Amino acid sequence: MRIAVTGSIATDHLMVFPGRFADQLIPDQLAHVSLSFLVDTLEVRRGGVAANIAFGLGGLGLAPLLVGAVGDDFAEYEAWLKKHGVDTGTVHVSGTRQTARFLCLTDQDANQIAAFYAGAMQEARDIDLGRVGPPAAQRPDLVLVCPNDPEAMLRHTADCRRLGLPFAADPSQQLARLEPRQVRDLVDGARWLFTNEYEAALLLERTGWSREGVLLRVGAWVTTLGGDGVRIERAAEPTLTVPAVPGVRVVDPTGGGDAFRAGFLGGVARGLDTVPAARLGCAMAAQALAAVGSQTYRADRTRLLDTAARAYGTDAAAELAPALDRMTADRGTAALASALGVSADRAPALRGTA
Repeated sequence: MRIAVTGSIATDHLMVFPGRFADQLIPDQLAHVSLSFLVDTLEVRRGGVAANIAFGLGGLGLAPLLVGAVGDDFAEYEAWLKKHGVDTGTVHVSGTRQTARFLCLTDQDANQIAAFYAGAMQEARDIDLGRVGPPAAQRPDLVLVCPNDPEAMLRHTADCRRLGLPFAADPSQQLARLEPRQVRDLVDGARWLFTNEYEAALLLERTGWSREGVLLRVGAWVTTLGGDGVRIERAAEPTLTVPAVPGVRVVDPTGGGDAFRAGFLGGVARGLDTVPAARLGCAMAAQALAAVGSQTYRADRTRLLDTAARAYGTDAAAELAPALDRMTADRGTAALASALGVSADRAPALRGTA
């Protein structure tokens, strides 16, 4: 199963201020704020929702197709993604704008001041899914529409309908910006709908639909609940809940939801039923949460199975093992393809020549 991931590709610049923002704000001068904060640390990380999810899928050996827009400063980031099994052949490179950037300043009380420069992401609306990627016979089996330039999200969803491609909707951070009719358009007909708990409530408010109304329009609604795990709903079926992995020391929450999506969709791609796929997603999220940065964890088979066994029991881990074995084999094929400079589809036939 080939998955195309559309959405943001960005670089995160994360800074920490050792004081409190509140101590620097004068109540009767808020109309004339002019502040500069001396920070102690700066971390530059690879990010963007689509790139994060593609990284996780690539780590599982699924050779995802990344679809998005970047600047000509993308070369180093692209090499990193390729090294980790991501197909970047259809990424659009802008001739005038830089890759999107997220700048975030956090104080000692975890308050944040942030800005997002869309940059080249604005050109994602010009990408036609019908003109990217491999020949029709090798088209994606699923297109994940992640947060992106809003017009790009709408276009990619429309392209999926036009081309007959199954799609999954993950509007998340863009829900607050999108108009009600746009949210309805992004969700209607999705095979999978992904939100967190807050976004689920916001989606209902934006669409004007009831929960039952949403479920009648999607294949399944997957809602992540943080430390409480994940809820999976389908129309006229009992709600499924899968607990999160217990005892995870959260070093950095950034990218946990993206890692879950990669694990969940990776499991689905390898034939797992919904609950085992969600368990794999939670195990992936646990790896990401325990690492600094959204693309620094490793989708290691042994570690994932040990995590699943600890959280859900040995039988549950045994259920995941065949899928992870296939993913490990596929990851080797993808690495061979990268070394030979060919597509992953051709690599198995070339093993004897490597």
